[in-house]
Amino acid sequence: MASNPTYTISDLAREFDLTTRAIRFYEDMGLLQPQREGPGGRNRVYSARDRTRLKLTLRAKRLGLSLTEAKDIIQMYDSPRDTGPQLRKFLTVLAEHKRQLEEQMADLVANLDEVKVHEKEARALLAKVDKTTKADKV
Repeated sequence: MASNPTYTISDLAREFDLTTRAIRFYEDMGLLQPQREGPGGRNRVYSARDRTRLKLTLRAKRLGLSLTEAKDIIQMYDSPRDTGPQLRKFLTVLAEHKRQLEEQMADLVANLDEVKVHEKEARALLAKVDKTTKADKV
């Protein structure tokens, strides 16, 4: 009978390229719930479940979700296996996030277009300045 794997905070930090401080922060947020062992419960022992929750948290972060949104979604997966409501909630969160990203992208495109206009104007002015400077030297 195989025992469930456990991980130290250093194991998870190394595997996911995080600082131990970041992992403790996720713990403070309620995303991870390690067992405590050793004198005064100083040593954290993370379960396979904690490792999975950390992996899901990092995936949610890469998607640009807030930690609160990540926690809500991850907690749904801890609840009884009625996947319909879980998937609907996840789709709602994703739709809102997609809307925000599309809005940000539109703002960025508009900003980039404005930069291009100013760049073109500055180049035209510089060409005039250079032309005048050359004429003055002749």
